[in-house]
Parts: sequence; C-alpha cells; structure tokens
Amino acid sequence: MHSLRVTHLNAVMQSRLATVTLQTPLLEAAQCLSETHIGLVVVCHPDGAMAGVISKSDIVRQIGHCMGSTCHTLVSALMTTDVICCEPTELLKDVLTTMQEHGLVHVPVLDSHKHPVGVVNARDALRALVAEGEYEQSLLFDYVMGVGYH
Repeated sequence: MHSLRVTHLNAVMQSRLATVTLQTPLLEAAQCLSETHIGLVVVCHPDGAMAGVISKSDIVRQIGHCMGSTCHTLVSALMTTDVICCEPTELLKDVLTTMQEHGLVHVPVLDSHKHPVGVVNARDALRALVAEGEYEQSLLFDYVMGVGYH
C-alpha cells in the first residue's frame, strides 16, 4: 500500500511549477503567484538549477514594507535558500510526511541536476494516496467476497 511515487503526479506537479531567475523583480514573481495553481515560485541560477524559493507570504511581507508598486526588490534578496525538496522517484507518502513535519504546503521537485521539474502540493499528494487506498480496499473486498473468482 502507498507505493505511489512523486512521478504519479507528473501532470499536476508540472502545472504548478513557476520559475524565475535571480534577477527577477519581486513584483514579477508576484504575478506568477497570481496564477490559479501556483503557490510557490522556484528561483533558478543561470544554469537552471534551483537557488531558492519565494512564497506568497514572502512577497506580501516585502510589498508591505516597500509600498506595493514602488518595490524594486529582486527575488534573490528575499528567497528562502534552505529549501526542503524531493526527487521524482521518492515515495509520495514519504514526501507528504516530510511536508507535514515541516508545515509545508508546497515542495519543489528536482531532477538529479537540481533543476526543478515540478512542485508537489500537499492536497494533490493526499488525494492520490487516498485514491490508492480506496482502490486497494476495493480489491481486498472483492478478494474476500470472492467477486470475480470462480
């Protein structure tokens, strides 16, 4: 049970990925976060490797200090650099446990070169694990009841 890997969420985790460069103005990152499914922006080095992340709360806090549209701060000045990440091959249940332990809603997914390939959202991970459990429960029920076995 719960053998799903992060790759099971490929389509949705890719749709949640927004990236910017170290030189991106904070207001541009804020525009990325205004997209429907984006909750975290991954900041990348010129080679594409992750340098850090910017969250909605990071942006709100800073824009409050510099009066909104007059803010000229770059994401590199505010990004979190000590980021909890996962790899596509990790078990989804392990990633969700880590997210719960650290109070995270979003976790960047990085390939072997530390390039972002997606963002796991806790709700998506939980939905997938619940669906897997329900499927396994129905298989067990069918087995016990002899459904389909003659």
